[in-house]
Formats: sequence, C-alpha cells, structure tokens
Amino acid sequence: MKLVYICSPLRGDAEKNKERANNYCRFATKEEVLPLAPHTIFTQFLDDHIEEERTKGMNLGLELLKHCDELWVFGNTISDGMKGEIKIAEKLEMPVIRFSSDCKRI
Repeated sequence: MKLVYICSPLRGDAEKNKERANNYCRFATKEEVLPLAPHTIFTQFLDDHIEEERTKGMNLGLELLKHCDELWVFGNTISDGMKGEIKIAEKLEMPVIRFSSDCKRI
C-alpha cells in the first residue's frame, strides 16, 4: 500500500483547515492508500502559534515526507509551508499529484 503525504494549508482558520485535511485523508483511504497528514497530528501537542514549535512541527513533517511514496496537494491555496513540502518532494523525485478542495484530480 502506498504511503501518501497529504499537503494542505494549516494557518488561517486552523480548525477548519484540520477538518479539511481529515476529509482529504478520508478520501485518500477510499483511494486505497495510507494517508499521512502531519499537520493534523503534530498540532495535537505542538502549538502552531509558537514559532519554535511551528518550526519543529514543520521539520518533523518534512522528515516523514522522505518516507512517503507520493505527495498529494489539495486546494487552490498553496501556503509557504506547502511550497516547502512540494520543493522537497520534487527534489526527491516523488510524484506530486494535485487535487481541488473537493478532491477532484487537477
């Protein structure tokens, strides 16, 4: 089973964005892949409003990304954090697959 990194915004309306990320994970499981959305996990114990903890969470996520088979990017908004994830995936020559916010492949 493929391990897929779910890439979507966190900042802004963080609670709504985490809910969206969970929905993207639900969609991914229906596609028969194992989804990983670090921004829904690490925010359980790291505070995204504290820059040091945000940086720690971003670095942990990037470390996990290195173990994934694909990066799935959701939505029309590409945040700075997402840009970093996409850059790493491209550097690793990992497939980067785009989806709209309603989970339609772009």
